[in-house]
Amino acid sequence: MSEQVVLEHRGTWAEIILDRPEKGNSLTIPMVQRLGALVGELAADRELRVVFLRGRGRFFCTGGDIGSWGRLTPHEMARDWIEPGIAMLRQLAALPQPVVALINGHALGGGLELAMAADLRIALEGARLGMPEVNLGMIPAWMGVRRLAETIGVARARQMALLGWPITAREALDYGLVNAVAADEAALEQLVSEWRTKLCANAPISMSSLKAMFAGMHRNEDHYHASVAAHLVATEDCREGVAAFLEKRPPVFMNR
Repeated sequence: MSEQVVLEHRGTWAEIILDRPEKGNSLTIPMVQRLGALVGELAADRELRVVFLRGRGRFFCTGGDIGSWGRLTPHEMARDWIEPGIAMLRQLAALPQPVVALINGHALGGGLELAMAADLRIALEGARLGMPEVNLGMIPAWMGVRRLAETIGVARARQMALLGWPITAREALDYGLVNAVAADEAALEQLVSEWRTKLCANAPISMSSLKAMFAGMHRNEDHYHASVAAHLVATEDCREGVAAFLEKRPPVFMNR
């Protein structure tokens, strides 16, 4: 099943591609395991600046394959599906590098949960995003309700989760669920190129520190913000960023 999740590593950036287009890139247990393993590898890559996540074909991800979880016992469901899925998404969200989900088609159920674990999301016009689990007598099993409420607010999260109706890419942009909408594939790739250039040029230590702050935003962060800022001012990258600004040149960050 490893070939159904493909890693394309391009030096300072990488793409994780769901490659099961004949099944809408729906996730199986081996695919979840493979995603977790890949994310673990990327976390330790000091040269990597940004990770993109996309689906092959017409869909981003249509959720968890019902064949993988539909006949599991409660114990098996918790052990083999829910807990590994939560752990994988937690790993993805905790990557030190920014993660950008490229929603090139429908993102439903577990597919939307996967996209929400990313830091930024670009949706293709025509994509639909939704949590249809109530139609199956299920709920979003991988902390999706919490992530959705944190992203778009409780009222809109209730609307999406309780009705189970998908929303359009433009509605998702209005909700704040996606950061940009591309009119077509060419426009999507243009945005990817622009964002990749910018993210690869940013200071990686700063971006990873910001991610840690966002992850802990419900804690009292006064001392943490101060300690992080104090740490960063002593790094080579911060000194280089300041020097480059004063010298009116592009900075060259070394992740040190």
